[in-house]
Amino acid sequence: MTDILSDVIIYFQQLPWLELIAMVLSLAYVCLAAKGSLWCWPAAFFSTALYSYIFYDVLLLMDSALNAYYLVMAIYGYWQWSKNTSSQQGSTTTLAIVSWSTNWHIKACLMLAVIAALLGYFMANYTQADFAYLDTFTTVYALFATYLVTQKVLENWLYWIVIDVVSIYLYIEKGLVPTTVLFTIFVAFASYGYLKWLTLYKQSAINLQPEVSS
Repeated sequence: MTDILSDVIIYFQQLPWLELIAMVLSLAYVCLAAKGSLWCWPAAFFSTALYSYIFYDVLLLMDSALNAYYLVMAIYGYWQWSKNTSSQQGSTTTLAIVSWSTNWHIKACLMLAVIAALLGYFMANYTQADFAYLDTFTTVYALFATYLVTQKVLENWLYWIVIDVVSIYLYIEKGLVPTTVLFTIFVAFASYGYLKWLTLYKQSAINLQPEVSS
């Protein structure tokens, strides 16, 4: 009995509690964002503060820098969504979701690829970063995708699906088990978020159609 109790105590002592807390807060962020809740941004702020430290500790330097950027974007996103969800009468309005053209996204992706390649070269040759190119590519695209979330651009979720799938490989290689599980769940949430926002976007488009008088 004593041995079992000792094993349980050791197990809980070795749990990466900081990573687990960051994981729960990140899940809350994605779930709330998919539902269009303003409270996703406070959850994002605290989760990214924790992940900035965690990624720096395992030398995923670009991921650490990315989460520092998320801190700023969490504040901006809260301000931006507050602006769009409160009417003058104090009531809550439907999310103002927009969709940008495929041609626009292709051009943006090509530009981001060039930036990521240049930054990846710098990280690979002048820092101790692991997986310099792959980590940099996910970081650059995540920076862009985060901005799309703050602007309520429908296609942001498609970016996140790809980013999260690639990130899963990185975190498996670095032994970040809770974070690997988190990003696996993120893929599912991003898929849900896209379908949810697509429905809201289509409903908004229908509501904006002018009434045809008989």
